Amino acid sequence: MTDQFGNGQASLFGEAEDRIPHPKPASYVPDPDRIRQRLHAVLDTARAAPAKPWPEKDRRMWQTIFPNMSKWLPDDERDQLCFEFAAEIERLQLAA
Repeated sequence: MTDQFGNGQASLFGEAEDRIPHPKPASYVPDPDRIRQRLHAVLDTARAAPAKPWPEKDRRMWQTIFPNMSKWLPDDERDQLCFEFAAEIERLQLAA
C-alpha cells in the first residue's frame, strides 16, 4: 500500500498486512551447569571466609541473587544449596 506521499513503505500502525513485522524476542534458557558452577563458587567463597567475605551491599545482593539463580536447578539441589548458603551467611553474621 502506498502512503499519502506515494511511498510503498510499510506502516507501523496500519492495517495488519501493512504493518512492519515485529521480531519475536530471543528466548534465553540458562545453562544449569554454569549456574551450578557459579553458585558453588559463591558458596565456596562464603565457606572459606573466617569473617565477612563481601561488603554489606554485596552480601545483601547475594542473599537475593543466590536463591533466584538456584531456581534453574532441580528442586532438591536448589533447596540444599540455598540451605547451605543461608547457614554460611548466618555463621558469618555471628562471626562479625
